[in-house]
Amino acid sequence: MIDNNIEKRIQALHERLIYLKDIFAGKHEDSASLLEERLESFQQRMNAAFVFDPYTDMAALEDLFSYVERRLDNTITPMDRVRIVRHPQRICLRDILENVYDNYTEVGGQDEYSLDPSMLIARAVITRHRGKKTYQQSVMVIGQEKGHGAEYRNGGSVKPWGNAKAMHYMLVAETEGIPIHTYVFTPGSYPIEDYPGAAQQIARNLYGMAGLRVPVIAVFSEGGSGGAEAISLADRRLMLSHGYYSVISPEGAAAIEGHIRPGQRATTKLIEHCASNLHITAQDNLEFGYIDRVIQEPPLGARPWHFEFFRLLRQEVIRATDEVIISTRSLPLLRGLALKRHGSPKADLENLYIRWALSGHSKKRLVDLRQKKFLGLSTSAISDNRPWHTKMWAACVDYVTQPWNSFKYDFYRKHQRKIKVIMEEVDNEWESLKNKLWAPLGKVLQKFEVKKPENYGEQLTTLSTWNHDTRIKRWKYLSPRYKIDQAVTCPNSAEYGCMDLWGPDLFGEFAGVCSYCGYHFPMEPEWVVQNVFDDGSVREFNAEIEARNPLNFPNFSERIAKAQEKNGTRSGCKTFEARIDDIRLVVAMLMGTFRGGSVGAAEGYKFMEAANFALKKRFPFLAYVHGTAGMRIQEGTHALIQMPRCTVAVRRYIEAGGLYVVLYDTNSFAGPVASFLGCSPYQFAVRSSNIGFAGPGVIKETTGIDIPPKYHRSTQALSRGHIQGIWDRRQIRTNLKQALRTIGGRNLYYR
Repeated sequence: MIDNNIEKRIQALHERLIYLKDIFAGKHEDSASLLEERLESFQQRMNAAFVFDPYTDMAALEDLFSYVERRLDNTITPMDRVRIVRHPQRICLRDILENVYDNYTEVGGQDEYSLDPSMLIARAVITRHRGKKTYQQSVMVIGQEKGHGAEYRNGGSVKPWGNAKAMHYMLVAETEGIPIHTYVFTPGSYPIEDYPGAAQQIARNLYGMAGLRVPVIAVFSEGGSGGAEAISLADRRLMLSHGYYSVISPEGAAAIEGHIRPGQRATTKLIEHCASNLHITAQDNLEFGYIDRVIQEPPLGARPWHFEFFRLLRQEVIRATDEVIISTRSLPLLRGLALKRHGSPKADLENLYIRWALSGHSKKRLVDLRQKKFLGLSTSAISDNRPWHTKMWAACVDYVTQPWNSFKYDFYRKHQRKIKVIMEEVDNEWESLKNKLWAPLGKVLQKFEVKKPENYGEQLTTLSTWNHDTRIKRWKYLSPRYKIDQAVTCPNSAEYGCMDLWGPDLFGEFAGVCSYCGYHFPMEPEWVVQNVFDDGSVREFNAEIEARNPLNFPNFSERIAKAQEKNGTRSGCKTFEARIDDIRLVVAMLMGTFRGGSVGAAEGYKFMEAANFALKKRFPFLAYVHGTAGMRIQEGTHALIQMPRCTVAVRRYIEAGGLYVVLYDTNSFAGPVASFLGCSPYQFAVRSSNIGFAGPGVIKETTGIDIPPKYHRSTQALSRGHIQGIWDRRQIRTNLKQALRTIGGRNLYYR
């Protein structure tokens, strides 16, 4: 009979063999066959009692397994890493809580309606020492939980209410003044629009994390698209060496690159090719600067029985938290010495206690450092073709105007408002006194009051004279489609019985709006630029910033060049100053005609600079989204990092007192909506536009659910509370002018 201990070790080797076969997916079959043959031979000899020293033979067999794993570890491809992090034997967040922290209590509920099983939140404790004293340091642990093949956890794909609960407990941690440790184990968020909505909640999380006044440490294992960003806007971002961090899954990229139709699958070769071209590994992201440190895993990735790895992970999260705390100290010399001491691999952090609480000044410095960190990312991924003298002139203008604007708006206007309030109170008292003094004289003057004309009442109630010339709107820009001399059928004709429309009328006088049901046909971005803003007021800036191919993705440079030639622009974002009734504002326009309006490093840089420019000038900031298909997959994490980066820029603008308005048109999906667009307090949409986190095809592929018709229509977004209003295209100028006059922005120049 086989010894119970030996039997457990044999079972462990069987699991290691299954794991090896799974992650290599048919590769290295010779090594797998060798291990399988040796394991079966040993088991047969054990059953036949032909083994004289089973423990020695068992140890030799385990050494063989370890040797093969180490050798194969050097051959791992990016797609192999994807299979590693998805495997049920991969460590999960519960394993980390059990082995990295000394004690923990799970909070926030564990069922579908109180939390979402894919998001695990726990209040944990780390024990440290200083001499003979022991200290219990509390931390809030938040992360996606896959379990080990637990189906009800949905593979770590979090629903909107799971991300909402994560943000709630981040704010709890901020209130209690304890650090936050987040663990990213997700292929992406669950694409559902039910309130609070996948995109909108991720945007709220990013906006909230940008201003958290406690240290935030993020550890990446599987960082899939926007779902990863929902909990990873952190002061320090660590990554496990066998993990991946990507704008899209390799399978998703292969489906797009291979133009795969619904029901078809991309080839294994194409998927492997895309995984390599996306540069998704820990080392890639470390070189890009999107990860601060890589945590080395055992061969073929960490599994629950790798206890040495858990000790290393504990040291690294403690080190990262200490470094964030130290970086907020005021004295540079002491800060530098402490960071050097903690940075040493030999440092015994268990016995090197640092208090994890921050003073008021340190909290401000912490937030400022975090925001500046993200604002400074991905600059190497763009082409800035501005002449040197243009850059020099812009820097000089900033140098001169920024102090003046600070004095004018932060000091003069601030005190001017205080004086105005006092004068209004004095004026009110004077008016009251004056009325009392002049009351007797007023009775005498009433006798000599001038009589009103006989038709005075009629003048107040009669409509103004109809002018036929005002019936036909003379648009400054007409869509080129108005030249189409043929009838156009409205998409709603079957439902509402709309009559066919003549092309010149529809795309000319009617501005692309069906005169029967009000359906809005998509129009070019130039329609808004030329018909909404004052004549001659549009002045573009940063036009020289150019989209490029930072990952050298195959054939993508040619596609970018075609898009640039077609649109006459160098990127998919156009930024400009404009006026509406002499109210000056800054506009960032995402153009759906340029690669679907996808956002890459250049577009993110221009959007961020537009927000900064609006902040310096104290202008309102409008994001006009003619259309966006999400983050540009061919730029990998260079594109994905624009989600937190632009959100930080928007938050700084809003907190400085600016008015940030978003207007959606045509189709707006994915990353931009789930970050710097979705965090605006004032979001509006043009009628018939579509807004959401993922399109119908992606939802069907990832969830198996067929969504109802018009699921993403602006009317549905309004009913869910994701936008604040729906505008007719012909009323954009009027509505925008009203918005500028009535909502938000305490520090705007015209207030």
